[in-house]
Amino acid sequence: MSGHRSRILNGLAAALLVPALLGGCQPPPSAAAVRSVPVVGGLEHPWAVAWLPGGDLLITERPGRLRLVQGGVLQPEPIRGVPEVLAAGQGGLLDVAVHPDFATNRWIYLTYAAGSAAANHTRLARARFDGHALTDLQVLFAVPQRKAGSQHFGSRLLWLPDGTLLLAIGDGGNPPLQLEGALIRHQAQNPGSALGKVLRLNDDGSPARGTPFAGTPGALPGLWSLGHRNIQGLAIDRQGGRVWASEHGARDGDELNRIEAGVNYGWPTVTHSREYFGPAIAPATSAPGLRDPALVWTPAIAPSGLTLYDGDRYPGWRGDLFAGGLVSQQVHRLRPNPKGSVTPEQQIPIGARVRDVRQGPDGYLYVLTDGAGDGQLLRLEPS
Repeated sequence: MSGHRSRILNGLAAALLVPALLGGCQPPPSAAAVRSVPVVGGLEHPWAVAWLPGGDLLITERPGRLRLVQGGVLQPEPIRGVPEVLAAGQGGLLDVAVHPDFATNRWIYLTYAAGSAAANHTRLARARFDGHALTDLQVLFAVPQRKAGSQHFGSRLLWLPDGTLLLAIGDGGNPPLQLEGALIRHQAQNPGSALGKVLRLNDDGSPARGTPFAGTPGALPGLWSLGHRNIQGLAIDRQGGRVWASEHGARDGDELNRIEAGVNYGWPTVTHSREYFGPAIAPATSAPGLRDPALVWTPAIAPSGLTLYDGDRYPGWRGDLFAGGLVSQQVHRLRPNPKGSVTPEQQIPIGARVRDVRQGPDGYLYVLTDGAGDGQLLRLEPS
């Protein structure tokens, strides 16, 4: 580290230490503590970013392209072999995750919307990546319920330390969309439906052992938690094992939840959200047996992308959560406490719709911005 940068970081560390010594009576550091540095641009509705061993990057574009950033340069040709997607509304090519043992097995994982405008669902697939193309494509899981419309597919992926994979799936859409004679969002409370759920799977897509609903008649194999509207961010505290999710509410009522096995998070039975046309969705915001959110955003930020920082590039930020906001056009820094609640600390202006937030292997935070041909990957650096 250069002497100049060392002085900068030491100064930041001292500035961040003062509030702790004074019992938190000083304001948190301002967003001016970091600056956004463009890494690549010219992306069309990018949705997710993941790192390969060695530092190269994979970026999904919602219209159905998987892009490679090699040596810091966006390669002009998309990666071949991507499955056909339903690129409509919120649907398309969504999340990407790299197998923990990619160096030996070459597997990458994709989620995407598939089907037609009248009958579609979320799929999880994996394929081997040889550096140029995908081969041996396998569909590992497909939501059994087919729906109409182009809303609420989810979906985020998260590897757990034991090598199993969490898959978050949206509730299917807003009124007046129906399924099985009721508003489709009520599928989130149906343990036999994949809609509005988090599943825990093995790396081959089979249900993981020890799932909490294994003994529940009719429950979907692999069901991990239920009562979700549309999760757009998943992150893990690898020291403590805590899993966090950010999810969209309807009109206001966006949530940050700590995800635990067997828990019902209430949607749409209880919620802080209101219908887009005004009235309350549920008669209450809390009820026995249903987990309250750790944080509610009102007004809505439209959360998308979430990471828990465990690096050392930003003194004082270790252990904090960073949530992207599509509507807020900010990165929201949040501090979890041991009791499970979360305190908002600051907002980092980005000036564009934030689609994903990830920590890179170099310890920096990276931000993916949405855009029709002007989406960017940014790196946040101490200013």
